[in-house]
Amino acid sequence: MSKPFSCVFFISSLLLVVGCYWPGLHGGFLFDDYPNLSDLGAQGGVVDLATLKYFVLNGWSGPTGRPLALLSFLLDDNTWPSIAWGFKVTNLKIHLLCGISLCWLGLLVMRAYGWSEQRAIWVGLLTGTVWLLHPFLVSTTLYIVQRMALLSTFFILIGSIGYLKGRLLLGAPGKSRLAYCVMSLSIGSGTALSLLCKENGALLPMLLLITELLVLRRAPVARVGTYWLTLFLAAPACAVLGYLAWSIDLSANPWPTRGFNQIERVLTESRILWDYIFSLLLPRVEGDGLFQDGIVVSKNLFDPWTTASSLLGILLVLVGAVYWRKKWPLLALAITYFFAAHLIESTVIGLELYFEHRNYLASLFVFLPFSAFVVWLFCERSKFFAGCLAFVVIATLAWMTWERAKLWSDPDRLELFWAAGSPASPRAQNAIATYLLNQGRAEDALAHIQSASAVLPNSSLLTIRLLLMKVDTNAATQEDFLYAAKKLSRQPFDAQTVSGLRLLVERLAVSRSTFGYHADMLQLLQQLEQDGPYSQMPLFLRLSAYLQAQIYLSSGSPEKALKFYRLAMQRYNEIDASMAMVAEMATARNYDYALIMLQQAEDILEKTPDHRLKRERLFYLSEISRIRSAIEHDQSR
Repeated sequence: MSKPFSCVFFISSLLLVVGCYWPGLHGGFLFDDYPNLSDLGAQGGVVDLATLKYFVLNGWSGPTGRPLALLSFLLDDNTWPSIAWGFKVTNLKIHLLCGISLCWLGLLVMRAYGWSEQRAIWVGLLTGTVWLLHPFLVSTTLYIVQRMALLSTFFILIGSIGYLKGRLLLGAPGKSRLAYCVMSLSIGSGTALSLLCKENGALLPMLLLITELLVLRRAPVARVGTYWLTLFLAAPACAVLGYLAWSIDLSANPWPTRGFNQIERVLTESRILWDYIFSLLLPRVEGDGLFQDGIVVSKNLFDPWTTASSLLGILLVLVGAVYWRKKWPLLALAITYFFAAHLIESTVIGLELYFEHRNYLASLFVFLPFSAFVVWLFCERSKFFAGCLAFVVIATLAWMTWERAKLWSDPDRLELFWAAGSPASPRAQNAIATYLLNQGRAEDALAHIQSASAVLPNSSLLTIRLLLMKVDTNAATQEDFLYAAKKLSRQPFDAQTVSGLRLLVERLAVSRSTFGYHADMLQLLQQLEQDGPYSQMPLFLRLSAYLQAQIYLSSGSPEKALKFYRLAMQRYNEIDASMAMVAEMATARNYDYALIMLQQAEDILEKTPDHRLKRERLFYLSEISRIRSAIEHDQSR
C-alpha cells in the first residue's frame, strides 16, 4: 500500500464518482426546486445589490432562511426560468468536496486513534470512496434544492477537520494555546457557516463531543481540558437538546397542517430510521423517492406492530454501542453519530416524515468500521481477500449509483418509477395523472384520479385534482363543486390542496368557457371558510379572500372584487402581496378602486418594520409614488 498507489486510488475514485453521476446531470428540476429558485427571476433577475438581498435574505425553507445556500445558487444562474445542468454540476462538485473532506477526516480520526499513517490514509480513502459512491446519496446530490444539505454537511466536515487538526496539536510541546485557538475557531466558524445553509449545523458541537468521548478520549493523544470541553462542546450540545425539549407539545394537534402529532411522529420515525439503516447497509438501485405522503403513521406502540420492535431495536443498538464502546469504538461512533445527526429532523420538529437527504450527514461515519476492518484484514490476514472484498463493494455501489443516476436523467420516468412504488401516496397518483394529461390521455387521467380518490378517500389533494380536471374538460357540474366542498370540509388539511385551489381559480379567471363556474367556485370557497379544517388555517383564509377577489374581478364585478381584495390585503398584511393586488385592479382599468387599494398598501408599509421588508423602504415608497402617478395618468386619459 505505497503512497503513489494511494494517490492513484484517490484520483481514480473521484473520476469513478463523476462517471457514475454523469447521466443524472442531464435531468431537470423537481418539486421544491421551483419555489426555492423562482425568486431568482422575481425582480427581473439578480442584477444588483437590492435584488441580491431580496433573493438571499428572503429564504423560507427554515428558521434561518439559509442565506448562504441561496447565495451559492448564483454560481449557476441569476435569473429564472433556468437550465438544471449547471446547478446539478455544482451539486456534484460539492458532493466530491464532501467526499474528499470525509477522507481527510477519517484519516485524522484514525491517526488520533493511534493507527499508523499508511493504514490511517487507507481507512480514510475507503470511507470516503464508499460514501461517495453510495446510491442512497444520489437523491441528495441530484436534487438541486438539497444544495442546502450538501453545503451544511460540507461545513460540518470542515469544522470537524479543523477540530481534529487542533486536537492533534495538543500533544506537541508549546502548541497548547494554538491548539485550543484552532479548535475553538473551527467549531465556531463551522457551526455558523453550516447553520447558514441548514439548521443541522447546530449539531456540530454534539457530533464532535460524541467523537471525542467514544474515540479520542481512548486514543493515545493528549486530553482536552474539561472546562474547554464543557464550554465549547457540551454546552452547545445541551442547548440543542434543550431546544428540542422546549419544542415538545403533547397536545392532540400541535401542527394543523400535518396528519400526525408529536407522539405519533416520534413513533413513526422509529420505523423510518430502520428503513434508512437498511437502505445504507443493504443498498438498492432506487429507493422510494420523494412521494412519502403515504407512510402509515404509528398511532401507538402496536399500531402498526412494528413500532414497538423498532423502538426496542433502537434502544438495544444504542445501549450496545455504549456498552461495547471500549472494544469496538469505531462501531460505537458510527451508530451514535447516525442517531445524533437525526435528532433535529427525526424527532419532535413538525417536518414531513421521510426524506432520504436526512442521511447525508448521518451516514458520514457509517462506513468507517467497514473500512477499518478491510485495512486490518489486508495488513494482518489476507491481502487477496481484503482486496476482493473492497473491489466487490466499490464495484457494486458504483453500478447501483450509475443506474440510479440514469433514472434521474429523465424526470418524467423518475416520477413514474416513484409513483408506481407508492400506491398509498396521493402525490404519486397526482403525478401519474399529470403524466397522462401531458401525453394527451385526458380520459385515462380522469379515470385514474377517480379510482385513486376511491382508494384514498381522505386525500383532499385528489379531491381538488378531480374537480380541476373536470373543469378543464368543461365536464364539471354544480353537483361536482358541492361534492368537492363537502369532501374537503371533512378531509385533513393539505397545503398542496391550497395550491390546487389557486390553480383552479386561475383557470376560471382566464377562460371565458369557464365563467359559468364562478358562482359554484365562490360557494365552495365560502363553505371551506365556514366549516372543516380549512376554516382554521390562516394560509387558506388569506388566499380564499384573494381568490374570491379574482373571481369577482374576472366576472366584471369590481365593487365586490374591491371588498375581497382589501380583506386579502388585511389578512396578508404584507407590502409585496398588496402591491401585486393593486396592479391586478389597475390592469383591469378600475383606477378609482386601485387608488383606494394603493392607499391601503401605503398604510401597511408604514406599519411594517424595516426587518420584515424584503427590499429597502425607499424602494417601496418610490414604487407607490410611481404607481399612483401611472394610475392617475391613465385615469385622466
